[in-house]
Amino acid sequence: MARFPEAAVTDRRFDVNLSILFTEYPLLERPAAAAAAGFAAVELWWPWTETPTPAQSELDGLRAALSDAGTRLVGLNFYAGQLPGPDRGALSVPGEESERFRANIDVAADFAASVGCTALNALYGNRVEGVDPAAQDELALENLVLAARAAERVGATVLIETLNKPESPLYPLVSAPSAIEVVDKVNAATGLGNARFLLDIYHLSMNGEDVSAVIAECAGKTGHVQIADNPGRGAPGTGSLPLGRHLEELRNAGYDGWIGLEYKPGDRPSAGAFDWLPSGARSGR
Repeated sequence: MARFPEAAVTDRRFDVNLSILFTEYPLLERPAAAAAAGFAAVELWWPWTETPTPAQSELDGLRAALSDAGTRLVGLNFYAGQLPGPDRGALSVPGEESERFRANIDVAADFAASVGCTALNALYGNRVEGVDPAAQDELALENLVLAARAAERVGATVLIETLNKPESPLYPLVSAPSAIEVVDKVNAATGLGNARFLLDIYHLSMNGEDVSAVIAECAGKTGHVQIADNPGRGAPGTGSLPLGRHLEELRNAGYDGWIGLEYKPGDRPSAGAFDWLPSGARSGR
């Protein structure tokens, strides 16, 4: 596989999503596997899908695994229901799921603070049949305000992510403008300014958006970036997206934050899914 142009990856900060890569290993072995592949930074979906409030011993175990591997957690999802699975977040889902999200807010924020993570992704949640979308949006704003205040307490940002309609047909934020609208509402409600856009190039492309235009228009409100190729959600170079060009566009637009590698490794061990990226560009330092 051809490597990217050097200009696209030089001085970029890449991290590995351990909820989609290195999943052939148990959770606590994944940070060391990422480190062995040359990465010093990782991100995670909420690892405990069954509970928003895992035992302290489980939190301590993950903290130790990150520390022992010499890896920094740079992105963490709040509790989002069954993900991977049918759910796409909990914060806009009335009843038990909303309550579980609220129970998770301080747990996730405190854990993030304990490992130096300053980005918390709050997946919005699917539309629920028979529930007024406006009521869901009102609940979502209430919960996002709580999340933003908790994030501010620990010096973190709250990320709002666009997903794609083909794979997430019940998720309402399926365009960059729809997510930016929520970002602006949260910031207006809190006055904190710590809600940011999670710009996922794969999801934007799946929605048929002009990725270059989104980068130009939204880079200033972007708090995190994730990449995968399309079609297939594989490593860069396995599809047809001009990811090298998009990385350069992000640089030119002033984005210098983390770029999460959130793609499927394909029919090979995860360690073999980074041949597009020179080893010297993986440390994020």
